[in-house]
Amino acid sequence: MPDTTPLPLNFESQLVHAPGDHEPVYGGVVAALHLATTFEQETPGEPIRYDYSRGGNPTRQVVEDQIAALEGARFGYAFGSGMAAIAAVISLFEPGDEFIIPTNVYGGTFRILDRYFKRFGLNYRIIDVTDLDAVEAAFAASENIKAILFESPTNPLLTIVDIAALSVIAHKHGALAIVDNTFLTPYLQRPIELGADIVVHSATKYLAGHSDVFAGLVAIKDELLAKKLHFIQYSTGGILSPFDSYLLLRGMKTLAVRLERQSENALVLAQWLQEQPQIAKVYYPGLPNHPGHDIHRSQASAGGGLVSFDLVEGYEPTKLFSALKLIILAESLGAVESLICHPSSMTHASIPAPLRLEMGISPQLVRLSVGIEHIDDLSADLEQAFEAMGCMYSTY
Repeated sequence: MPDTTPLPLNFESQLVHAPGDHEPVYGGVVAALHLATTFEQETPGEPIRYDYSRGGNPTRQVVEDQIAALEGARFGYAFGSGMAAIAAVISLFEPGDEFIIPTNVYGGTFRILDRYFKRFGLNYRIIDVTDLDAVEAAFAASENIKAILFESPTNPLLTIVDIAALSVIAHKHGALAIVDNTFLTPYLQRPIELGADIVVHSATKYLAGHSDVFAGLVAIKDELLAKKLHFIQYSTGGILSPFDSYLLLRGMKTLAVRLERQSENALVLAQWLQEQPQIAKVYYPGLPNHPGHDIHRSQASAGGGLVSFDLVEGYEPTKLFSALKLIILAESLGAVESLICHPSSMTHASIPAPLRLEMGISPQLVRLSVGIEHIDDLSADLEQAFEAMGCMYSTY
């Protein structure tokens, strides 16, 4: 008998060879695209693996098995967007439950908690989660906190959060640690190995990597939680379509080579930006002077592809954006092309202005998603844009 024991694979090889990726009928080397919405049943009422694609689809299953494997989880679930994934995870909780969210949180996460789930009795507390004493104090002040929902690095200031420490605190108080791992992906950081219970992704970003598919993923290690989430996924129907599952799988295969290049480019640009007179502050976890750099090095293998910076007061962001010739003004991040945005008026506009300023999201803040272009072209584009920008009072 031939030895069918699988080889122990490095992460880069796991990306290329997803569980169930090879098509079994004809021997295709990529997962088959199953567009069927329903499947033939031999006997009424007899359980079969696939009966209706909202509950399960063979192409989507490959994606779900892959994210579970890559994150070191037991179960994976794929949704039609990152926000659909976050909404499903929040739906695990009951009226009266509270979340701790960081002072620097993604605008979409804040929006859905503040303007949607609050209506159903779910509440949140904004805490500086880099201050572990403040987190402990929040738990002491309320018995209703059931989860800490956070990112590391955060969006858009790239604040570093100690995933292991927060997970320990959460578990001590019977709460869950939920980590949005969109910015680094399991290639650079694996929160479940650090103690987190649930990991969510906007797979639209780095995992898909080409600005052509919406997707959200969840990885869970606990079977009971996984069953609850699957019920929510099946009941609400916010699933990832078979074709988008196929596109996402194709994108994930090149994650390692893309993110390596993006991280290298981002570090060079961050170092260069620090020297520019138009820049007041640079935020990048790969820089030794970045707050939390040592924690980041202990839980992640690189700085990632996001760089944020504050323009010196008087330099107008809109003039910078209009002068760029290669880098594109657009929301989203993590794609092969470099994208730049103004968080205050774009990605985080749903957060009230006073709270944005309190979070450190000023009108001078710019977020740059670094792509895989040649580094000389990126720096040249920024350099000519800075020169063209001139100096004038910001109108934001």
